[in-house]
Amino acid sequence: MSPTSPAAVALRSALPARAHHLPAAGLALVAVALLVGLPEVLGNLGRLAAVLVLQLGLALAWVLVTRIQGFAGSLTVGAAAAVAADLSLVLPERPGLGGVLVVFGLGFLAVVLQQMFRRPRTDLVASLSGAVLLICAVGALAALLLLDSGADGGRWANVATLAAGAALVAGHLVDLVLPRPRLAAGVPRGLPGLVLAVLAGAAVGVLGAATSGGLLSRTDAAVYGAVLAAVAAFVALAASYVVVESTALPQDGAEEQPAHPPAFSPWALAVLQVVLPLAACAPVALALQVAL
Repeated sequence: MSPTSPAAVALRSALPARAHHLPAAGLALVAVALLVGLPEVLGNLGRLAAVLVLQLGLALAWVLVTRIQGFAGSLTVGAAAAVAADLSLVLPERPGLGGVLVVFGLGFLAVVLQQMFRRPRTDLVASLSGAVLLICAVGALAALLLLDSGADGGRWANVATLAAGAALVAGHLVDLVLPRPRLAAGVPRGLPGLVLAVLAGAAVGVLGAATSGGLLSRTDAAVYGAVLAAVAAFVALAASYVVVESTALPQDGAEEQPAHPPAFSPWALAVLQVVLPLAACAPVALALQVAL
């Protein structure tokens, strides 16, 4: 492949850097406020409401941005999977991830049936894989409800949310100013943003654990925050690539070029950039809670 071939040209997003980063950083603050603030006011019902709002927002944003075929059906399956995953973790007396695994299995079957019965059946593989990933994401986010169980559950959930949120905010703000050296061609995310995001998560983890009555030692809290921050930062990088690809300008010399790039609201794109990393962090936080 020659360096000048269309496949070798980096994607160029029609979205300005400010629109790529600032709405995502702002929405990260809103998501953290929901996940930390609502439980303080409404208890377990507040955390359930916050998680469900983020899940439904992710389902809508994912179906819009990835252009999954069968919009209504895919959105319905994603929303149903979110509700089912949440109920499987709040209704039983001794909840466990086994209930979410059942949701994954039934959701996969529902996605296959929904995609096979739609007409016309174009882009079947891409739409099928996208819908399955959506089910996995909304189910993973439900793990925050399991993290909230137990005597210290609320404090673990708050520290995890604050560490991941700090990583997202720090990463986007640093990348707005200094997105180089870039981690992926055409994506405005750089190495300094990744490093500072991990450091911010570690610092918030230590601070959050200290203000939660010595939930963890300083070293364990730093590891806890840094690991969650790293997960959030890397998944945010992948989400940024999805955003760039969905808003890509036509490439010079491409055989097939769209008349104009797809138009998405920066806020719809921000939902994808924020909630998807938080969803990836939820089961990791649960595993770290058991290990630490």
